Amino acid sequence: MRRKRGGALAAIAMAGVLALSACGGGGDDSGAGGGGEGGLKIGLAYDIGGRGDQSFNDSAARGLDKAKQEFGIEATELEASQGETDAQKEDRLRQLAEGGYNPIIAVGFAYAGPLGKVAKDYPDVKFAIIDDYTPGTDDGPNIANLTFAEEQGSFLVGVAAALKSKTGNVGFVGGVNTPLIQKFEAGYQAGVKAVKPDATVQVKYLTQPPDFSGFNDPAKGETAANGMLDAGADVVYAAAGGSGSGVFRAAKDKGAMGIGVDSDQYNLPSLADVKDVIITSMVKSVDVAVYDFIKSVNDNQFKAGNKVYDLEAGGVQYATSGGKIDDITPRLEEYKQKIISGEIKVPSTT
Repeated sequence: MRRKRGGALAAIAMAGVLALSACGGGGDDSGAGGGGEGGLKIGLAYDIGGRGDQSFNDSAARGLDKAKQEFGIEATELEASQGETDAQKEDRLRQLAEGGYNPIIAVGFAYAGPLGKVAKDYPDVKFAIIDDYTPGTDDGPNIANLTFAEEQGSFLVGVAAALKSKTGNVGFVGGVNTPLIQKFEAGYQAGVKAVKPDATVQVKYLTQPPDFSGFNDPAKGETAANGMLDAGADVVYAAAGGSGSGVFRAAKDKGAMGIGVDSDQYNLPSLADVKDVIITSMVKSVDVAVYDFIKSVNDNQFKAGNKVYDLEAGGVQYATSGGKIDDITPRLEEYKQKIISGEIKVPSTT
């Protein structure tokens, strides 16, 4: 049951996969076919920024790398481009399916519609999508939806921001104004207000859909953070993918503090020059989700449907690298346990 979108796609599918893997793998030679004999042949489609974005995509890449080492698999990595259409995303996924890749992983909610269409046409291929579960759009018997309780982890770094702030004024920079990033904002605001009800939380989104460049525009991140710092904020949380490096640059230039997202950004070599301002990060274990999914397919234990990685499951957490929140960790742990026990219900909308 493979729907052909004209003869051209069938003719160029494999060539397109190989060409794109060379430019979309961030210098990784995964597209060259490092799989062991009889191993899985995995296709992974990144969101904007790809491998090397220092945040969301890099976390997915770590999960893939771990699986490659453990299971001896072959993998090809493709990358989204700025301003591309859903049709281009759909073609990317179809190229992988036509090329014999199974399973196929789509990194990011922007793939929801395209993946839902492609999965119906390739019922024997197992798919996973990170960060989206929309019944009727990207659900089905061959789709695993890997989602996270971002609001819970964001609540905890909001608590950290409030406890560390000396001005009672903190900021939130969101990459793109979508329901997903609004979950980060909602949890962060709730955490701040839990500690300091009268605190000011400045909010700025870098772009509005369908413009998703806000996830990979450090200059916009720096400008937004500078505006907040000039208005009195002394801690800024960057839920903005690759744009976060600009937020940290602004914080460093003005003697403020930053909070990272998705990865433990204090430990990323590419952010070494600004790491001293990163007091913590809301770590979202995309790497764990990607690895778990690959392992389930490898072990013939694939399960379709939504799997939520929450605080209790270790899907979200706060980072302690650098020791900058060691003095408030007991308070953070208290709040963490209250969330896990259900005493605190963290909102997912503002």
